[in-house]
Amino acid sequence: MNKPNIIVINGQEYLFTPGETILTVARRNNVDIPTLCHMKNATPTGACRMCVVEVQGARSLMAACTVPAGPNMVVRTESELIAKARRMIIELMLTSGNHEDCLVCPATGDCRLQELAYKYQIKAGRFPKTKSRYDLEAVNPFIIRNFSKCLACGRCVQACNEVQVNTAIDFGYRGARTKIITKGDRTLKDSDCVFCGECIQVCPVGALIPKDAYKKARICDTKSVRSTCTYCGVGCQVNLHVKNNEVQHITGRGDAAPNFGSLCVKGRFGFDFIAAKERLKTPLIKENGAFREASWDEAIGLVAERLSAIKAKHGADSLGVLTSARISNEENYVVQKFARAVLKTNNVDHCARL
Repeated sequence: MNKPNIIVINGQEYLFTPGETILTVARRNNVDIPTLCHMKNATPTGACRMCVVEVQGARSLMAACTVPAGPNMVVRTESELIAKARRMIIELMLTSGNHEDCLVCPATGDCRLQELAYKYQIKAGRFPKTKSRYDLEAVNPFIIRNFSKCLACGRCVQACNEVQVNTAIDFGYRGARTKIITKGDRTLKDSDCVFCGECIQVCPVGALIPKDAYKKARICDTKSVRSTCTYCGVGCQVNLHVKNNEVQHITGRGDAAPNFGSLCVKGRFGFDFIAAKERLKTPLIKENGAFREASWDEAIGLVAERLSAIKAKHGADSLGVLTSARISNEENYVVQKFARAVLKTNNVDHCARL
């Protein structure tokens, strides 16, 4: 008897909602189907073909990320035929460009192609190696584009066009000459790129890496610490990748609001100040034209003394407080509460008022 909205995957029955793909149903039920090009919340393309599965009655293997689940559809996600196809795909990917320098690649340990090659026990050398048509691009402050490692999976294009909606990059040329390009095939520094780094975060290999990646520890060698970006009041959730008590990389947390993995150029790349030698770590008080270090108690006490003196001499309305859009709503609330309840002034202004 036909059962509406039931799909059979590896002998198990699962409910699905019309419009869901085989991959979506499988992942929701913890059935592993490997992918390279697929990206959550973006249009599935089936470009890499890693997610091929057997569908009963179909003449060939089908891409699970693009095929809608159907009533009473019978699917196998693992078989010798499927494994053979996936091995072939991985071997062909490994022969295109330079994918054999894992020992010095910054993406080692965080490379999806490397992970799949190990899982399917790939032995290189069966197919002739092809040379990259395009040179490495590093003429911008933040991102290295290594075309010899690019799989043309399209994840960076989807991240730029569908997630960040910057539309700075897209597919260019055709066939063996396919390349991820900017408008006019210009370098990133001369394009519409805003250097949010979303493309780096979604790249499954080492085709896109931070400019300073070779000077930093690899992500696989760091400890991930959850934090909140401090550059503005949005509260983007981030992972600080730390080694030897120093932040090496920052990535967005894909599972947390409000950013769900996305970051701006400051949030992703602007962290060198954390370990900067010039960073102020203690309050400074200026005396006789020079600064000296002071304790927090002394500094706060001095500020309170000066504010009280001004208020006593000129009145509360002589004081004013300027707050910022780059702090949280809670911090702004505390600022205005301090102004009104402690300083007794309503002179509170905001940088975003105009």
